[in-house]
Order: sequence, then structure tokens, then C-alpha cells
Amino acid sequence: MALKIQNLDKHFPNGKHALRDINLSIGEGEMVALIGASGSGKSTLLRMIAGLLPADAAAGSLIEVNGHCVQRDGRIASDIRSLRSQVGFVFQQFNLVDRLPVLVNVLVGRLHCMPLWRGVLRWFNAHERTLGLEALQRVGILECHGQRASTLSGGQQQRAAIARTLVQGAKLVLADEPIASLDPESSRNVMEILTRIQREDGRTVVVSLHQVDMAIRYCPRVIALNQGQVVYDGLSSNLTPALLRELYGMQADEFLSGSELLTSVSAQDTAPVLAWAAPVAQMA
Repeated sequence: MALKIQNLDKHFPNGKHALRDINLSIGEGEMVALIGASGSGKSTLLRMIAGLLPADAAAGSLIEVNGHCVQRDGRIASDIRSLRSQVGFVFQQFNLVDRLPVLVNVLVGRLHCMPLWRGVLRWFNAHERTLGLEALQRVGILECHGQRASTLSGGQQQRAAIARTLVQGAKLVLADEPIASLDPESSRNVMEILTRIQREDGRTVVVSLHQVDMAIRYCPRVIALNQGQVVYDGLSSNLTPALLRELYGMQADEFLSGSELLTSVSAQDTAPVLAWAAPVAQMA
């Protein structure tokens, strides 16, 4: 089991109940979309999985990654630094150091298995540099390896961020709205790269998305959050405009607006929209 979550709740100091009784299991090698309107708890859940944020201190709460405890009963595991090496995190805003070369930004993913002094001096050996260049080639920006990160487009920066998770060797990749600030073509490229990583490397990928058509196109399984609760967990092919409106009410219009796969469906339409459910296998 790549990811196991039990009895998870999260309250913030301002009183917001961000997550409510989350119970999920995700198998090794799955490609899963996490959808929901803004404020539904997607980013909070991903940060908790990565051990960046503790859950409420309630008995029975648990997050495990690849059989290792990330946090239990609201306490993050004492060996979380080593556990985080198994979890790659792709942020919406890329989290690259603008003034450093792209290759160095990618090789940051190797810091967890290097002596501290080499990391501080940014001294990478030939093997590590080869790994970095191979990762950049896989994401399609090898020619940019010597450029400063600030010179790349948004789509290229996100590819570099994905390459960083490749050299990290992360078995679980969490991507938090990775295409939110990208144009449509760059968005498709990033989603195709994540899909390829999942297929070719057997990595587990959980990607939070606001664009439901992208979730359905690239992810066989969708987990939908609404006001911090799981309201749907199942096949993406079963999601229809009618079901989304049932789950989200008027908020469903956020998902349906501008969808590439939806042309015109009335609010009362209950027929499945099969065009939304293009199997990932057909993209190969």
C-alpha cells in the first residue's frame, strides 16, 4: 500500500475545520486526481501526507507512506526527514531557486543522500550530474540545464520541478495544483509527463487539480473533496456534470466552466458524458 490514511481531521487556529474524518487507501503505482473547489482541503491534505503539517491530536489518526508512519495521533514521526525522501512534492509555484542553474535545482533532490558539506558547497559528483541530466531529458528540457531557473517559462520550470522528484527517487509523487498557472499546452505537457512517470517507473502519483476535465482525462481514479470531506472516491469515468452538481451544487460551475471536453450540458442533464472518460490507455 503506497498511502494509508485513517481518521484524519484538521482544525486551524482560526476555527476552520479544514479536513473531516478522512479515510483513504491508495495502492502502489496508482494515478489519482484530488479535486475540489478552492478551500476544499486539497493542499492541506497533501501537506499532511508529506509530513509538513500535523493532524489534530486525536486518537486513531494515522498517515502511512509505503508502510512507514508519517504521523500518528497528530504527532509527526521523529524520523520524518528520512521518510520525506520517499515523497516528492511538486508545488504550484515550482519552488526553484531563480538564480541557480536548472541542473543544480534538479540535483537538490539528491541532498537527502549526500553529506551535508557537499550539499552546502553544491558539489555534485559525475554520477549525480548524469542522473540530473537524464531526468531533464525525460521531461524534455535537457537543453536548458545550464540556464538560470529564472529564464525558463512556467511550463519549463514545472518540468524542472518534476525532474527534481525523479532524481530524488521518490516512490510517491504529490503534485499540488501543478498546472494552475500554466497555459493549456503546458498543462497538457505536465500532465503527460506525470502520467509517463507513473507508467514507466511504477511511481504512485497523487495530483490535486481544479480542472476536472484534466483529472478525468489523465487519472483513472478521482477523489473529490468538498468542505474538507471526501464526497466521491471512484472511477473518473463515472463523473458526469449531473454528479458533480449533486456533489457540489452551484460550485460545480467552477469545474464545468471552460471545460475542453464539455460543450453544452443542461443543469438537468443526467446522461453520462462518455467523451469525458477517455481512458488513459488510449493516450499511449
